[in-house]
Amino acid sequence: MTCLVIVESNLIDLEELAKYSEQAVKTLAAFDGHFITKGDVEVLHGEAAFGKKAVIQFPNKDAARNWYESDAYQALIPQREKGMKSQFHLV
Repeated sequence: MTCLVIVESNLIDLEELAKYSEQAVKTLAAFDGHFITKGDVEVLHGEAAFGKKAVIQFPNKDAARNWYESDAYQALIPQREKGMKSQFHLV
């Protein structure tokens, strides 16, 4: 069953985020992952703790977990933490 990784984030440093993003997108292909959408959040109801959201699709939960836990992606986490405050959710 198709699985989604939902990323909620707030910008810390645009330059650092750009460096992270450029490398992170390259790690998706090996796990058949791709972005469905990403951008600013428009709140229709309630309050949003994060101003940006990205949705990444994978063929199944194993692929999503394997991507997140991969050496290639894990190596990027220190860069990610410099660029944005975030939460990642597996659905």
